[in-house]
This record gives sequence, C-alpha cells and structure tokens, in this order.
Amino acid sequence: MAAEGGGKEMNEIKTQFTTREGVYKLLTHSEYSRPNRVPFNSQGSNPVKVSFVNVNDQSGNGDRICFNVGRELYFYIYKGVRKAADLSKPIDKRIYKGTQPTCHDFNHLTATAESVSLLVGFSAGQVQLIDPIKKETSKLFNEERLIDKSRVTCVKWVPGSESLFLVSHASGNMYLYNVEHTCGTTAPHYQLLKQGENYSVHTCKSKSTRNPLLKWTVGEGALNEFAFSPDGKFLACVSQDGFLRVFNFDAVELHGTMKSYFGGLLCVCWSPDGKYIVAGGEDDLVTVWSFLDCRVIARGHGHKSWVSVVAFDHYTTSVEENDPMEFSGSDEDFQDQMIHFGRDRANSTQSRLSKRNSTDSRPVSVTYRFGSVGQDTQLCLWDLTEDILFPHLPLSRTRTHTNVMNATSPPAGATIITNTSSSTTNGNNSGANTPGINSLSTTLPRSNSLPHSAGSGGGIGSGIMDSAIATGVSKFATLSLHDRKERHHEKDHKRNHSMGHISSKSSDKLNLLTKTKADPAKTLGTLLCPRMEDVPLLEPLICKKIAHERLTVLIFLEDCLVTACQEGFICTWARPGKVGLLSSQNQASSPSGTVV
Repeated sequence: MAAEGGGKEMNEIKTQFTTREGVYKLLTHSEYSRPNRVPFNSQGSNPVKVSFVNVNDQSGNGDRICFNVGRELYFYIYKGVRKAADLSKPIDKRIYKGTQPTCHDFNHLTATAESVSLLVGFSAGQVQLIDPIKKETSKLFNEERLIDKSRVTCVKWVPGSESLFLVSHASGNMYLYNVEHTCGTTAPHYQLLKQGENYSVHTCKSKSTRNPLLKWTVGEGALNEFAFSPDGKFLACVSQDGFLRVFNFDAVELHGTMKSYFGGLLCVCWSPDGKYIVAGGEDDLVTVWSFLDCRVIARGHGHKSWVSVVAFDHYTTSVEENDPMEFSGSDEDFQDQMIHFGRDRANSTQSRLSKRNSTDSRPVSVTYRFGSVGQDTQLCLWDLTEDILFPHLPLSRTRTHTNVMNATSPPAGATIITNTSSSTTNGNNSGANTPGINSLSTTLPRSNSLPHSAGSGGGIGSGIMDSAIATGVSKFATLSLHDRKERHHEKDHKRNHSMGHISSKSSDKLNLLTKTKADPAKTLGTLLCPRMEDVPLLEPLICKKIAHERLTVLIFLEDCLVTACQEGFICTWARPGKVGLLSSQNQASSPSGTVV
C-alpha cells in the first residue's frame, strides 16, 4: 500500500513529495487509464505515451489528452486538477490489429473545438493521420511499408507548419513528410543532398512531388527520439549508438555532437530558451549539453536504471537578479513573493530581461528546472544553477547548498528568465544564435547541484565562448561519485537494465556499446565524452518511486505535472497550491493513493 508522502520501505509508492516551492500531490481521482482501470499486462508492448492539445473551446476546459496502451488508443477531455476524470466517456477510442501505436503528436496550430490533427506512429512502420473529434481517418503514410519497415520511434509536426511532419524509425532513418502529398506505389528512389560525419540526407527522386520529401540517415542503430529547438530551427537527435547530434534543420548541417558515457541515448529535450539540451539513456545518467559551447557541462546521477524521459519545466525555471531595483515594472511584480505559476508573468518579464542582457555584464543567478523518469520507476527533479552554467564567474550571494533545507530563498525582486545573459565576462550577448524562447515562469530557490573540484574542460567546440570557461568550477559542496557509490552499495540495481553505479574507472565496460564507427576508448576523456571527474555532478532535488512499472511519460503543465507508467496509468500531480476544492475533497475521501 502506498504511503501518504513518505514511508521507509523502498518499495512504497509515493503520493506526494516536497520541493522548495512546496508540496506536489498525486490526484488519485484525476487518473486516466483504460475505462476498466485494470493494470495492463505490458509484456512485450510498446511504451505508453501521452500527448496533449488545447482546442480553445468556450467552456474553459479545452485540454485534450491522447494516450496509447497496447493495441488501444484513447482520446479524452483532460480535466487536470479541476475535476475528476470520467473514463466512461472517451471522445474517441481505437483498437488496432496486427500493429500497435508507438507515439503520437497533435498539430497545435490547426486545433479547434471541432477538429484536431493527430499523427500516430506504429510498430510496423506506418504513420496515420486521424481526427479523433470527427472520428475520421484521413490518410495513412508508408501504408505498404515501402519507405521503411521498422518501428516508428518518434513523430512530430514541424514547428510552425500545418502540413510538414518528421518521423524517425528504429532503422536509424528519419523522413520528412507533407500531408498534402502521396507516398507512391513503388519504393522511393533517392539522390544525395548532403553528407557529413555519420549522417547523410537524401531527396526523393521522382517526376512528381511525393513523400518522403527528405530521408535522413543518422548514426548507427535506432534513432530513439528527436526534439526541435524552441524556435524550430535546430533538431536534436539521440541514437542507440550513444550519440546526441544537433542539426540546423533548414540548412541540413551538423551543429554539434555529444557521446553518452556508455550505451544508447533514449531521450532528449531542450531548455526553454534553447541554450541547453538534456539527454538520458542506458548509462543511468542525465547529461546536460551546452548548445553554445557544444560541450557537456554537467551530468546528473540519481536513477538506478535506464532514463526513459527527460523534460524541462518551463513554469519553474527562474533567474535571480542581484539588484531588483534595476527592473522597470509595476509594484505588483515586486510584491508577489509567493510562488505563482503562469504565462502572463513570464511574458511581461521577457522584454525587461532581453533589454538587460544586452547591457549588463554582471552575472545573474539562473535556475533551470528539469525532470526525468526511468525504468527504475523513479521520478527525479533537478535544478541547473549558475555555478554550473557560469563556472568562471564569481558566485552570487545565494550559493548552492548541499543540504536542501539550508538553501536560502530568492530575494523579493527575483523574477523570470527568458534569455540568460552572456556567459562571457565582457557582457557580450552570446545568445544571438541561440534557438528561440517562449514564455517561462517564476521564481525558484537554488538547487543542490554538486560541482567537482576538477576543471570543467578547456576546449570549446563552437568557438562562441572564450577561454574563460576553462577556469573551472568552484570547489565547494563537492561529493565524489565513489562516496555516493559506497552509500548506496546495498541497493540492488534492477536486473537487465544497465550497469549500475558508474565510476571514472568504468572505461573497460565501454565495449558493451552498440556498434559505432567511433572508438569508445578514443571518445572517453574528450569533449565528446568527458570523464566523470571532469564535469560537475548534479544531485537530484527529489528522487521518488512513484509507480510499480517502468515510467514512460513526464510532461510539465501549468498547474501540474503528468507521469505515466507501462501499466497504462496516467497520473496528475498538482503543483503546490494548485489542488482544487473538488480534488481536495476527493483526495480526502480516498484511503490511499496507491496506483494499482
């Protein structure tokens, strides 16, 4: 049985957890699943995935949720923290034969209360375009599997487009489609458009325009996931060969690469301002990569198994300003010292920070919040702070603390980051070529990131930053990986998942990598893959077991965060202060928050 917010037994499922901004609570009556609520027998099935869209209807409840469980696909009104889920009335339900849904994505540009465009990828390689509101199936792409016969691993609409979408496969190929074009009745012929290190791009050679428009071949092995930068100009791909590759999407050029510590990379995401990329995978780590510097700036170790999803929390990413009087704005901005999540405050602060970034050379205290879930059934939350981002600059007065409870709160003038100031000491705006940013949200206290005493590395791949980066991080609050390994030596590592706790001496295990052209022995210790002692090591803010089966979904929304496990349960966790009256009553009437 689950414990309400705690419990000493390691196998207990947590139903709440506390961070500096407050308590996150599981809303048991806002749980989505198959209508019968029976745990799904997930043996051999594809991961449960979740997609959201807002149709902007006049009722004020425009959120819609789509999720796949085994051969089934469901489409519901998502009531979130406001009301209990009604599983008896799905808007649409589909059961497929001979294949299973693997991933899906809504087109947010075209969504209305009367119609939505939903792409669904399948285990046999096809991609379907459906409208679950009209209950229509408009098109099926790669129907005869002439383009690719392998499983679809990721499908996304191209940002800003109503017709273009990108599909990746377990074959290692990606294809660009246009919904207006057909696929043809014969296998496509290709001609080379561009080729680089471990990637090539081909165009479809035909008399008339047909799908696919482009074929990308990336790395070795499966291409597990890709993500567009916030402005849609860059594309980050992670592959089974352990490489993160970042492309300029329009120019079809490689911007930079990173190598996992070992094993394949399974998931990837961008920071809200496009300056950082986080990847996770079979090395049990989350790795933070700087888009500007093209190098690893930190690793996070908290999971005991493969990391399946990483995601930034746009609503809890913040910046602390040393001199709040410098801001121009209403008194309301300064008086609101309580945690408040919302887009309006983020938008109002964006112009102030963008002006400041071009003129002010003093450091700002930045905190990016991101999360990760894994096959170890654990949720981890992480803070990425200025001592990691700007190791060559003097630390602000609110330093990073090893002890979470001793950390100081941000000043009353703390506000929201939209585009961080330059990482160089001369105050130049190095963010000019950074992928764009949308709204973020409010203040958050500092993290317990743990930099090592060793330097962060001297070389810089892109040449954007100068040699000031090489001065290394400060030597306070260090925690060696060896100490943490000894502390957790009694915790069993989940069988068949990965190789457990990592030390800097584990280079002999790198031969377990899938086949790749890069020699692992040569990449370890380079900018592609720094040694463990050469980059700061992040400690998770929280690391909680929240499910019985492996976790496959983590999505941050304005009022809550959403997780899902392979049993087919989609859980809503209310942010601090966001539990509605109805939800509170329902929560109180439930004897336990066990997800079963």
